Amino acid sequence: MFGKRSDGYLVKGIDPVVALTPYIMPMRCDAQVMLKLRLPYEPLARYVAEKRLEGHQITFMEIVLAGYVRAISQLPELNRFIANKRYYSRKEITVSFAVLQDMADGSDKENIAKCKFDPTDTIFDVAGRIQEAIEETRKELATNSTLKIATILQKPIFAVPVVLLARFLDRYGLMPKFLVEASPFHTGLFFSNNASVGLPPVFHHIYNFGTTSLFVIIGNIERELGLDADGKVVRKRMLPMGVTADERVCAGITYSRFLDYFQRCLADPHVLEQPPEQVLFDEGHSYRLPPAKKLLQRLRKKVDKN
Repeated sequence: MFGKRSDGYLVKGIDPVVALTPYIMPMRCDAQVMLKLRLPYEPLARYVAEKRLEGHQITFMEIVLAGYVRAISQLPELNRFIANKRYYSRKEITVSFAVLQDMADGSDKENIAKCKFDPTDTIFDVAGRIQEAIEETRKELATNSTLKIATILQKPIFAVPVVLLARFLDRYGLMPKFLVEASPFHTGLFFSNNASVGLPPVFHHIYNFGTTSLFVIIGNIERELGLDADGKVVRKRMLPMGVTADERVCAGITYSRFLDYFQRCLADPHVLEQPPEQVLFDEGHSYRLPPAKKLLQRLRKKVDKN
């Protein structure tokens, strides 16, 4: 209420044209725009193989999310969200993604992981944080707060009044912080790896509930014919990516710069191995996270061996 929220700072310097858009398009489903990106697969595959030989288990998902974290560190306006027609700058970089749990009976059951990142994270930091989140979420007896709340809400007698109350509280910034932390819909990016289950990328809608401003999905590898530097016809493999964004969050030129920077990071993931030279924060609101535990464990093992 009065512009205060547990998950964001009220943005003060808004372009008048941008500030008007939530009144013209009050819901995210009014303002979602969709774009398909196609990234060269070979450089990413070579990087994954190279890092594996060095003892780092890096996945395509981790490369994509490391590129997102790095882009946010340079273009923090993309880490904003809109609530009750007001603009807020997030107090952290967060990504939500679905994880298949390891069930003893072999059944398929999903849980949602919500991972936080530091703007100075390298690709190794990002991988450590993601792997840690997946390990906790994948356990059959995982008891993260998201699953606890979902278990309670599976009964209609609780679901309807609780969801209505949550919507009201969220609109006015009154939702308790532990509920915001538990909600996978209160996140900067919702990510899905459809290729892991043999599906193509889709353009997923952005949820009206919560604060998600961006949805990214990668799908099955696509093959095509192209020309090399010598003008010869060659076979190429591309990684398709479906992107859905809330166009109200910032000006179109900012989205353009974000996508350009993001694609350059993924074209050569080696640039993600070092922290950014400089981190830009939205209106001076800085935030930091301690190093990923799994990365610290690996570093300690290397020190002990030496």
